[in-house]
Amino acid sequence: MATLVRRLGLLSSIGLVIGITIGGGIFRTPARIAERVPDPVFMLGVWVLGGLIVLCGALAFAELSASMPETGGMYVYLREGWGRPFGFLYGWAQLVLIRAAALGGISSVFGEYFLRVIGQDPSVQPRLADALAAGAIIVAAVTNIVGVQFGALFAGISTIAKFGALALLVLASFAMGGSVGGSFDNFASTGGSVDAGLFGLALISVMWAYDGFADLTFASGEVKDPQRNLPRAIIIGTLLIIAIYLTANAAYLYINPIGLMAKSRLISADTMGALFGQIGVSFVSVIVMISTFGSLMGSMLASPRIFFAMADDQLLYEPIARVHPKWKTPYVAISLACVLGVAMTMTQTFEELTDTFVLAMWPFYALSVAAIYTLRRSQPNLSRPYKVVGYPVVPAVFIAAAIYLVVNSLMADPTWRTIGTFGVVLLGLPVYYLFFRTSATGSRPQPQ
Repeated sequence: MATLVRRLGLLSSIGLVIGITIGGGIFRTPARIAERVPDPVFMLGVWVLGGLIVLCGALAFAELSASMPETGGMYVYLREGWGRPFGFLYGWAQLVLIRAAALGGISSVFGEYFLRVIGQDPSVQPRLADALAAGAIIVAAVTNIVGVQFGALFAGISTIAKFGALALLVLASFAMGGSVGGSFDNFASTGGSVDAGLFGLALISVMWAYDGFADLTFASGEVKDPQRNLPRAIIIGTLLIIAIYLTANAAYLYINPIGLMAKSRLISADTMGALFGQIGVSFVSVIVMISTFGSLMGSMLASPRIFFAMADDQLLYEPIARVHPKWKTPYVAISLACVLGVAMTMTQTFEELTDTFVLAMWPFYALSVAAIYTLRRSQPNLSRPYKVVGYPVVPAVFIAAAIYLVVNSLMADPTWRTIGTFGVVLLGLPVYYLFFRTSATGSRPQPQ
């Protein structure tokens, strides 16, 4: 069987971390967060808290990625730390729910801002926005099948564009915002109480925006000098993301009082519109399109490697692990992710997609980080070029936060959709025991 090739250096890897993470979240979720937490101090606080949680997770994933730099990332950590059933359950959830929801959420923002660029209101033409979103997923899939390097290059270029645009928005807001009504008074607490359940639901939206910090691990088998570059890329990329997210939200709030911010569905366009008029709206809308498409490219590059690794491990059917003989990419896995992503995009709203993703994904984040404890006991001689700072407290903080997110969601929003999300995930257990329990572990081709 053909193997994947290590072609991603440190800068490309950092670019992927930032490019995948800064997708549509920072441009779309602030309104929902401000609606759920209508106090400026607490609204900014939920972003700070989310950043601290993600940083704890990034430090933990740095150790895991350096010690097991294999294609598949979290699937590998769950398989080695907890056993094959847990690895399969994660892959199942990714296959039928998580990845499709992620691609759908990212592409939905692309479609909405595309309509804004051409002067259309996405709330008036939601089906057209969905069609544009589906088209973006298809283009990203085809591009990544043709070559991982072009996909990584575009993700890197879009990373520079989106990071630069956010930096410009921050600088322009504080330098020019005073002339259009911007004020530091907008940061003052309203003095009202904040519902704990809604705060937890707001944290879910924040974690959607931060998600992507660990996605580079899916493509670990294609990173050069992985034991050195993977930890560096994950930690550096995460720190840069936290910095730009906090300053961007401060800029939004400086220009838009909390009540107005809660109603601003496309907050970055409205902020730039207040500063520069229609030119600012068009400029930032184009940047968001580049941003979300770049995030799609990076996500489509990294995430199908989970299915590749599982099929190669005989926990999915073998054709899914096929590598294209010419382009050396897992084309079947990418095509599968594309089809599922398009289906999810056409059937669910942005809010449904993001909530579904976080609820389904974060239990596996917790289990992956918890694997650090089991692996240190079961494999004490495993090479660990990097060890998580603050062990055992830092991983425990991340795990506790993940448990809080899940439990709070079930208590604050006990809808059939929330319960159904967990039901679909747990359905993977009977699938495993019926069809894959007795499959022998095949020899996995090592990346070159």
